[in-house]
Amino acid sequence: MAFVEPVTLSARGIRLVPLDLSHEAGLAAAAADGELWNIRVTSVPEPDQTRKYIEDALQMRSEGKRMAFAVTDEATSTVLGSTSYHDILPAVKRVEIGYTWYAKRCQRTHVNTTCKLLMLSHAFDTLACNVVGWRTDNFNHASQRAIERLGARKDGVIRGHAMRRDGTIRDTVMYSLVAGEWPEVKAQLLYLLDKRQYQ
Repeated sequence: MAFVEPVTLSARGIRLVPLDLSHEAGLAAAAADGELWNIRVTSVPEPDQTRKYIEDALQMRSEGKRMAFAVTDEATSTVLGSTSYHDILPAVKRVEIGYTWYAKRCQRTHVNTTCKLLMLSHAFDTLACNVVGWRTDNFNHASQRAIERLGARKDGVIRGHAMRRDGTIRDTVMYSLVAGEWPEVKAQLLYLLDKRQYQ
Protein backbone atom coordinates (compact mmCIF):
# COMPACT_ATOMS: atom_id res chain seq x y z
CA MET A 1 0.00 0.00 0.00
CA ALA A 2 1.31 3.46 -0.93
CA PHE A 3 1.98 6.00 1.81
CA VAL A 4 -0.35 8.46 0.05
CA GLU A 5 -3.38 6.68 -1.40
CA PRO A 6 -5.93 8.31 -3.72
CA VAL A 7 -8.45 10.22 -1.63
CA THR A 8 -11.12 12.88 -2.13
CA LEU A 9 -11.01 15.85 0.22
CA SER A 10 -13.65 18.57 0.50
CA ALA A 11 -14.57 21.65 2.53
CA ARG A 12 -16.14 25.05 2.02
CA GLY A 13 -17.33 24.34 -1.50
CA ILE A 14 -13.98 23.05 -2.74
CA ARG A 15 -13.31 19.40 -3.59
CA LEU A 16 -9.93 17.85 -4.31
CA VAL A 17 -10.28 14.71 -6.42
CA PRO A 18 -7.48 12.49 -7.75
CA LEU A 19 -6.42 13.89 -11.11
CA ASP A 20 -7.17 11.66 -14.12
CA LEU A 21 -7.68 11.96 -17.86
CA SER A 22 -11.34 12.88 -17.44
CA HIS A 23 -10.13 16.25 -16.17
CA GLU A 24 -8.23 17.13 -19.36
CA ALA A 25 -10.73 19.60 -20.82
CA GLY A 26 -11.45 21.22 -17.46
CA LEU A 27 -7.77 21.58 -16.66
CA ALA A 28 -7.08 23.17 -20.04
CA ALA A 29 -9.97 25.60 -19.51
CA ALA A 30 -8.70 26.57 -16.07
CA ALA A 31 -5.20 27.20 -17.43
CA ALA A 32 -6.67 29.31 -20.25
CA ASP A 33 -8.18 31.67 -17.66
CA GLY A 34 -5.22 34.01 -17.54
CA GLU A 35 -3.09 32.04 -20.04
CA LEU A 36 -1.16 30.75 -17.05
CA TRP A 37 1.34 28.77 -19.12
CA ASN A 38 2.94 32.10 -20.10
CA ILE A 39 4.15 32.66 -16.53
CA ARG A 40 7.75 31.50 -16.67
CA VAL A 41 8.01 30.58 -12.97
CA THR A 42 5.16 28.06 -12.91
CA SER A 43 4.58 24.56 -14.30
CA VAL A 44 1.12 25.16 -15.79
CA PRO A 45 0.66 23.07 -18.97
CA GLU A 46 0.18 24.68 -22.34
CA PRO A 47 -3.14 23.74 -23.98
CA ASP A 48 -1.68 21.03 -26.20
CA GLN A 49 0.35 19.62 -23.29
CA THR A 50 -2.52 19.11 -20.84
CA ARG A 51 -2.93 15.39 -21.54
CA LYS A 52 0.80 14.78 -21.13
CA TYR A 53 0.74 16.78 -17.89
CA ILE A 54 -1.92 14.41 -16.53
CA GLU A 55 -0.19 11.30 -17.89
CA ASP A 56 3.08 12.37 -16.26
CA ALA A 57 1.27 12.93 -12.95
CA LEU A 58 -0.32 9.48 -13.18
CA GLN A 59 3.04 7.90 -13.93
CA MET A 60 4.56 9.60 -10.89
CA ARG A 61 1.60 8.38 -8.81
CA SER A 62 2.24 4.79 -9.92
CA GLU A 63 5.85 5.24 -8.77
CA GLY A 64 4.76 6.55 -5.37
CA LYS A 65 6.31 9.96 -6.03
CA ARG A 66 3.26 12.20 -6.48
CA MET A 67 -0.45 12.35 -5.79
CA ALA A 68 -2.03 14.97 -8.04
CA PHE A 69 -5.48 16.43 -7.51
CA ALA A 70 -7.91 18.35 -9.64
CA VAL A 71 -9.22 21.28 -7.62
CA THR A 72 -12.93 21.49 -8.34
CA ASP A 73 -15.99 23.50 -7.39
CA GLU A 74 -18.02 21.11 -5.23
CA ALA A 75 -21.36 22.34 -6.55
CA THR A 76 -20.60 22.28 -10.28
CA SER A 77 -17.53 19.98 -10.57
CA THR A 78 -15.86 22.74 -12.59
CA VAL A 79 -12.08 22.35 -12.55
CA LEU A 80 -10.43 25.36 -10.93
CA GLY A 81 -6.80 24.20 -11.06
CA SER A 82 -4.52 21.53 -9.69
CA THR A 83 -2.31 20.75 -6.70
CA SER A 84 -0.26 17.77 -5.56
CA TYR A 85 1.58 15.97 -2.85
CA HIS A 86 5.04 15.23 -4.25
CA ASP A 87 8.53 14.18 -3.21
CA ILE A 88 6.81 11.68 -0.94
CA LEU A 89 9.21 10.11 1.58
CA PRO A 90 7.40 7.39 3.56
CA ALA A 91 10.45 6.45 5.64
CA VAL A 92 10.61 9.87 7.29
CA LYS A 93 6.88 10.65 6.89
CA ARG A 94 7.44 13.72 4.75
CA VAL A 95 5.50 15.07 1.80
CA GLU A 96 5.73 18.30 -0.13
CA ILE A 97 2.83 20.29 -1.52
CA GLY A 98 3.32 21.77 -4.96
CA TYR A 99 2.47 21.77 -8.65
CA THR A 100 -0.19 24.19 -7.44
CA TRP A 101 -1.98 26.59 -9.74
CA TYR A 102 -5.48 28.01 -10.14
CA ALA A 103 -7.49 29.76 -12.83
CA LYS A 104 -6.93 33.50 -12.64
CA ARG A 105 -10.46 34.11 -11.33
CA CYS A 106 -9.69 31.90 -8.31
CA GLN A 107 -6.44 33.55 -7.32
CA ARG A 108 -6.45 35.56 -4.09
CA THR A 109 -9.74 33.94 -3.03
CA HIS A 110 -10.54 31.27 -0.45
CA VAL A 111 -9.56 28.50 -2.87
CA ASN A 112 -5.86 28.25 -2.03
CA THR A 113 -6.36 28.59 1.72
CA THR A 114 -9.05 25.90 1.65
CA CYS A 115 -6.89 23.55 -0.43
CA LYS A 116 -3.96 23.97 1.94
CA LEU A 117 -6.18 23.38 4.96
CA LEU A 118 -7.47 20.16 3.38
CA MET A 119 -4.04 18.91 2.36
CA LEU A 120 -2.29 19.83 5.59
CA SER A 121 -5.09 18.26 7.65
CA HIS A 122 -4.79 15.05 5.65
CA ALA A 123 -0.99 15.05 5.84
CA PHE A 124 -0.72 15.67 9.58
CA ASP A 125 -3.97 14.23 10.97
CA THR A 126 -4.44 11.19 8.71
CA LEU A 127 -0.99 10.32 7.34
CA ALA A 128 0.76 11.37 10.58
CA CYS A 129 3.46 13.22 8.67
CA ASN A 130 6.36 14.66 10.62
CA VAL A 131 6.90 17.47 8.14
CA VAL A 132 5.29 19.03 5.07
CA GLY A 133 7.45 20.98 2.67
CA TRP A 134 7.09 23.44 -0.18
CA ARG A 135 9.49 24.63 -2.86
CA THR A 136 9.18 27.51 -5.27
CA ASP A 137 11.11 29.52 -7.81
CA ASN A 138 13.23 32.30 -6.31
CA PHE A 139 11.46 34.76 -8.64
CA ASN A 140 7.96 33.52 -7.79
CA HIS A 141 7.39 36.11 -5.08
CA ALA A 142 3.62 35.62 -5.06
CA SER A 143 4.09 31.93 -4.27
CA GLN A 144 6.61 32.72 -1.54
CA ARG A 145 4.19 35.17 0.10
CA ALA A 146 1.36 32.62 -0.10
CA ILE A 147 3.51 29.90 1.51
CA GLU A 148 4.66 32.26 4.25
CA ARG A 149 1.04 33.31 4.95
CA LEU A 150 0.33 29.65 5.70
CA GLY A 151 2.82 29.76 8.56
CA ALA A 152 5.57 27.72 6.89
CA ARG A 153 9.18 28.53 7.71
CA LYS A 154 11.84 29.26 5.14
CA ASP A 155 14.52 26.57 5.25
CA GLY A 156 16.86 28.12 2.71
CA VAL A 157 17.67 28.43 -0.97
CA ILE A 158 19.12 25.72 -3.21
CA ARG A 159 21.08 27.52 -5.88
CA GLY A 160 21.11 26.32 -9.48
CA HIS A 161 18.53 23.67 -8.60
CA ALA A 162 16.10 23.21 -11.51
CA MET A 163 15.34 24.12 -15.11
CA ARG A 164 12.55 26.53 -15.99
CA ARG A 165 10.37 25.99 -19.04
CA ASP A 166 12.30 28.71 -20.89
CA GLY A 167 15.60 26.89 -20.39
CA THR A 168 16.99 29.14 -17.67
CA ILE A 169 18.16 27.63 -14.40
CA ARG A 170 16.37 28.63 -11.23
CA ASP A 171 17.26 28.82 -7.58
CA THR A 172 14.68 27.03 -5.41
CA VAL A 173 13.35 28.46 -2.14
CA MET A 174 12.51 25.70 0.36
CA TYR A 175 9.92 25.92 3.16
CA SER A 176 8.60 23.50 5.74
CA LEU A 177 6.06 23.02 8.51
CA VAL A 178 6.64 20.43 11.23
CA ALA A 179 3.95 18.49 13.07
CA GLY A 180 4.34 20.45 16.29
CA GLU A 181 3.53 23.68 14.46
CA TRP A 182 0.40 22.31 12.80
CA PRO A 183 -2.19 22.99 15.56
CA GLU A 184 -1.40 26.72 15.59
CA VAL A 185 -1.27 26.92 11.80
CA LYS A 186 -4.59 25.06 11.54
CA ALA A 187 -6.22 27.49 13.97
CA GLN A 188 -4.87 30.43 11.96
CA LEU A 189 -6.11 29.05 8.63
CA LEU A 190 -9.58 28.45 10.08
CA TYR A 191 -9.57 31.95 11.55
CA LEU A 192 -8.64 33.50 8.19
CA LEU A 193 -11.32 31.55 6.35
CA ASP A 194 -13.99 32.43 8.90
CA LYS A 195 -12.94 36.07 9.18
CA ARG A 196 -13.21 36.55 5.45
CA GLN A 197 -16.53 34.72 5.47
CA TYR A 198 -15.41 32.38 2.73
CA GLN A 199 -17.94 29.70 1.91
